[in-house]
Amino acid sequence: MLNLRRCVVGVVAVLLMGAAGCSSPSQTETPAVVASTPTSLKTGTYVINPQFDDTGSFSDGLAAVRIGNKFGFIDKTGSVVINPQFDDPGSFSDGLVAVGIGGYETGKYGFIDKTGTNVINPQFDDPGAFSDGLAAVGTGNAWGFIDKTGSVVINPQFDDPGSFSDGLAAVGTGDAWGFIDKTGSVVINPQFNYTGSFSDGLAAVRIGDAWGFIDKTGSVVINPQFDYPGSFSDGLAAVRIGGYETGKYGFIDKTGTYVINPQFDDAGSFSDGLAAVRIGDFETGKYGFVAR
Repeated sequence: MLNLRRCVVGVVAVLLMGAAGCSSPSQTETPAVVASTPTSLKTGTYVINPQFDDTGSFSDGLAAVRIGNKFGFIDKTGSVVINPQFDDPGSFSDGLVAVGIGGYETGKYGFIDKTGTNVINPQFDDPGAFSDGLAAVGTGNAWGFIDKTGSVVINPQFDDPGSFSDGLAAVGTGDAWGFIDKTGSVVINPQFNYTGSFSDGLAAVRIGDAWGFIDKTGSVVINPQFDYPGSFSDGLAAVRIGGYETGKYGFIDKTGTYVINPQFDDAGSFSDGLAAVRIGDFETGKYGFVAR
């Protein structure tokens, strides 16, 4: 599958939130499992027949495909809209996509639009995706940010970048992570072992071995206590207590209070009032959906 050279090192994608003062899970209700199988199933009919040597996922209506040794892009009818010519493509975001020309060691990355036109000439060693109008780019051992014209708006100076979300981006300097705004000003000093992105005004941060949440001032609003956090969606975030294989997931609200007890072996984010959850291990477990 596709693999940009680093494709923005950046931030862990995390489920987040919990706080000192979380309610005991025993005080919460068991969620209602609303569906274990969809009420109507897709047919599984091919809409684009197997024909490509490799593919990416659709994003902004287009997907990267490899034909022979080069990548191009198709639309949802399977028509090639950008001819194969690239060595390493990303996914479209904000109307642009990073594409690499040349080998792993010596190639350079630029950005094209949906017509395949070069908008930003290949010149970067590592690319990120555009988000909130800016994209992280690596030159040598340092990362900065460019706008959609290719102009450098934040000079390369960071060891690791995240993507902008809610007007802020996580950046790593040495072993510490903090946040900058779109001018490149540090708004939360590097001090965390790792961070997630801001969502609904909060970001997950790791302090030591535990994850908690901060607000945009950098204040800890939910004390570190989770082994793995997700991001907030529909006002709730999945959090795991315990290790990867034996831990359990539950859901908390923005006060850090458990709304759904830790009881699932895997959990996704809420969307339209439902979240996917798994009972059982990865190979034999079954997924259903829970309501808030």
